[in-house]
Amino acid sequence: MDHRSQIREFLTSRRARITPQDAGLPSYGTRRVPGLRRAEVAQLAGISVEYYSRLERGDLSGVSDQVLDALARALRLGDEDRTHLEYLARAAGPSPRRGRRAASTTVRPSVQRLLDSMTGPAFVKNGRSDMLAANALGRALYAPMIDSARGAVPNIARFTFLDPHSREFWGDWEGAADTTVALLHAQAGRDPFDKALTDLIGELSTRSQDFRTRWARHDVRHHHNGAKPFHHPVVGDLHLAYESLDLTTDGLTLIAYNAEPGSDSEDKLSLLASWTTPDPAHPSPTQATDPT
Repeated sequence: MDHRSQIREFLTSRRARITPQDAGLPSYGTRRVPGLRRAEVAQLAGISVEYYSRLERGDLSGVSDQVLDALARALRLGDEDRTHLEYLARAAGPSPRRGRRAASTTVRPSVQRLLDSMTGPAFVKNGRSDMLAANALGRALYAPMIDSARGAVPNIARFTFLDPHSREFWGDWEGAADTTVALLHAQAGRDPFDKALTDLIGELSTRSQDFRTRWARHDVRHHHNGAKPFHHPVVGDLHLAYESLDLTTDGLTLIAYNAEPGSDSEDKLSLLASWTTPDPAHPSPTQATDPT
């Protein structure tokens, strides 16, 4: 996963999404490719064509916040894309490998206790979409994915794109696939030197056309919350709201689900919980020793 390629492909993809009419520019002649020309982006951003061409070749080293702001306006970037561009620029700066603390690969016992105290399904994942820990109801909800991992650390992206059963499990497979790739793209911008992430993206790109198609769009998503439908093999269809909470000290994310009070999904979650018992012998595949 070459960092310059990430920058080049991201800027090119965003330039291709904007027509001259969108940008309030006149359109002259036949265009060989969709979207704005480099000269038009440079004009809108108030920089030279030569400088913009350098940026689009993947060289964001030394770029100022003012230029990033101008590019974001010229390319009509939303908040998610703007944040992604900032991460790409930061990684292109001096000593980028030392600028970011590596995310934890384990879950502290205090975090596991927090999970276990939650009444709804909950789990902790890293930026590579590895499920590092869950409470009992979270393991029951995600049983098809955990079973698919065959003893390895369950990975949402691998399950989604490499296991056909995911199309039954996700009530909206297309939406789940889009979100999964957008989150991985955002993580690749935040931490482009994560070899395990690079290997995962390479594996999925090699083995899944669905993944390759989505990866080429360069959609990004940093904030992960909303509602998600499931088709659970035991209790059937569920529609659950979820929130993502960043565990900033560890570089991990806690995902917590809940059902609308009085809904059919709440009843089904209660039924699933009644068949679920905590597993004290195996609370987490990657539990760490609490330093406190």
